[in-house]
Amino acid sequence: MSQTVRRAIDILEYVARQPRTQTEVGEHLGVHRSTALRILESLTDGGLARRLPDGRYAVGHRLAGLAHLALEQFGIKDIAGEHLRGLGLRCGHTVHLAALEGHQIVYVDKVDPVDGVRLYSQIGRPVSLHTAGVAKAILAYLPRERADELLAGCDFAPHTGATLTGPVAYRKALGTTRARGWAVDDGEYEDYVNCVAVPVRDSGGDVVAAVSVTSLKAKADLTALETHVLPDLTATAETISKELGWRPSSP
Repeated sequence: MSQTVRRAIDILEYVARQPRTQTEVGEHLGVHRSTALRILESLTDGGLARRLPDGRYAVGHRLAGLAHLALEQFGIKDIAGEHLRGLGLRCGHTVHLAALEGHQIVYVDKVDPVDGVRLYSQIGRPVSLHTAGVAKAILAYLPRERADELLAGCDFAPHTGATLTGPVAYRKALGTTRARGWAVDDGEYEDYVNCVAVPVRDSGGDVVAAVSVTSLKAKADLTALETHVLPDLTATAETISKELGWRPSSP
């Protein structure tokens, strides 16, 4: 990638967070103001950036329009598919992708192990909100009101002795998930199955989906999943998030 193109991309990401002055852009790039201005003017001429009345630069309307037109090319299942299959081959367990759709969290993709037992979950079916790891990984990062809205119809029915059967215990689990960055299902729907799950973010940083690795406890218990699978799962979820447009916050 040429230096000019790299700088242009860096500028667009920088002004997308908030409008910036020519000086701020130059300092961000580590270049002279005149160099920053030259690239800003080219981006402005192309409609990818725009100069505000106060002299600062922001994202251009053409860029927003192109992004809107391209949205249909970025279905999360299409973006995630290759990465989910790779994760499944490496870990040898079942991999799920679940997404927030309206008032439900739904399985949108699944990778079964080549030589293992196939689990009950089905693509297109809603997840069990109070037991599924993917549900916790999503709900933990939603605004409280939105999470409450989704959980309003949850009956917290017990499935095993480990099921969280009330909102107080469930809220505590969501707090733990948010603090450490991943969720678990420790035999909460079927006592012989467990999983770890990690959130997926969109271009605005909002959690819109989650990826999980699920295994029979006899094959890999929760400790084994957290020790041997979680790092790869986390990296996979971050890769999918980046391809959806997410960028980690700068230190």
